[in-house]
Parts: sequence; structure tokens; C-alpha cells
Amino acid sequence: MGYPVGQVSAFAGVTVRTLHHYDRTGLLRPSDRSPAGYRLYSDADLARLQQILFYRELGFPLDEIAAILADPQANALDQLRARHRRLTEEINRLRRLVEVAEQAMEVQQTGVRLTPEERFEVFGEIAFDLTYATHADRKWRDSDGYRRSMARAAAHSKDDWAQIMAEAADWRARLTAAFDAGEPADGEPAMDLAEEHRRHITRWFARCATDMHGRIADDFATDPRAFALIVPPTEQRPGLAPYLRTAIHANAVRQSPPAPTADPATGTTATRPKAEP
Repeated sequence: MGYPVGQVSAFAGVTVRTLHHYDRTGLLRPSDRSPAGYRLYSDADLARLQQILFYRELGFPLDEIAAILADPQANALDQLRARHRRLTEEINRLRRLVEVAEQAMEVQQTGVRLTPEERFEVFGEIAFDLTYATHADRKWRDSDGYRRSMARAAAHSKDDWAQIMAEAADWRARLTAAFDAGEPADGEPAMDLAEEHRRHITRWFARCATDMHGRIADDFATDPRAFALIVPPTEQRPGLAPYLRTAIHANAVRQSPPAPTADPATGTTATRPKAEP
């Protein structure tokens, strides 16, 4: 029994034109023809086609496939080894291209307009994780504050970033010192550090209200990529991220005005003014 070219095309996933080309070049000639002259493929032909498609999937050109099939014992292993070596080289090349593309995407998504050398000089161990930059972009892209923050970041010079990072390093040292000393997260020193962080964001990026600061703090405690933006892994301690989140939320409560109270003498109400951002 022979299989017509249309049937072979359907279950092999190749076009009829491809099978005709294989026939013309001698790579795969059908074993039989119908009385009307149509190509008919045997089971052995289909087995050969399977080998051809296997080598094509590995990227072998047709002339090399023909040579392998002509003398498989002598050539197949050497050819496969050579192809493996070329594929490995290509994979490494593509990985390098992916890294370049990721760096370019990272620059666009973080808003930092510095060369790689400047970035290393300014940021040191602080690294922008591309996956978190993408996550943050998707999460906050509809926020006016996020857009303003990215615009401000894009406008900062190398000197600006150097000052930002110096302030951040000083703040980070005092945060870890408070944590190591056992200062309570809802105590004045920790809340003061939280307020300083909020004002730092407002000064350099965009106005950061206490509710927004709380959402940022939640990310610090639940997403290691976010916390690594302000405390590099080598300086982190177990529990430091939740500690900072608690301090930030406690500071938000501290910054909120108390509920209005009535003056018994006058019947008027008064509230404490909100702290300046």
C-alpha cells in the first residue's frame, strides 16, 4: 500500500511543494507511482522523511542531510556533534543579545538615563531587576504619580543620582542600626526614618502621600525585588523589610490629623494641622 502525496503532506506537517522538491533533488523519492502517475510513498519512505524532518529541525541544510542519509553510520555522529557545537555557539550569541535587549528595556522602564559604566559607578550593588521594573510599570502605569516619577528620574543627571544614592546609603545605615539595636518599628526613631524616606521620594521623584508610601512599603515586605532597590541583599537582615513596612504604616497614622474634638467652652471643633510632606 502506498500513501499519496496529499496524505503524506497532511500527517507529516510539510507542504506538497516541499515533498515535490525533495523528490526532484533526490532527497526523498517515492517508491511507487499510481497507474495515473501520482507519487505513492511506502512505510520506508515515511521513515526516511521522519529522519529528514529531524535533521531539518536541527537546522541542517539539505545537502548535509543527504550526505548523512547516504552513509548514516559513517557521518551521522560527527555531523551531529558539529551541529551541536554550532547550536551551542548560536544559543550563547542569542543569550548575549537578550542581555543587551534587557538592559535597553531596563533603562527605558526605570527612567535612568545613564551609561552602563555610570550606572555601575553610581548604583554599585543596587540593581534594577527588569522583571520588577516590568511589574511596576504594569501596576502603576495609569498613575499620574508614577508617570511624574519616571519623568523626574529621566531628567536626573549623574550628579543628581550620586546625591540621591549618597542620601539613600546614609538613611539605610541608620535604618539597619535602628533595627539591629532593637528599636521598635512603631517607635519614634523608626517612624522618623520612615518619614525621612517618604520625604526623600517626594524631593527627588514625585509627591508621596502617606497612603502611597504605605503601598510602596507593602511591596517592600512582599516582593524581594522591590526591597532590593533600597537595601542590597548583602545588607539585608531577616525581618528588616517587614520592620520597615510597620514603621511606614505607623508613621502614616502619626501623620494623620486626629478626629475633630469639640471645645466645651465655645462649642467649636479643632484639629491638629497635617504635617508638611
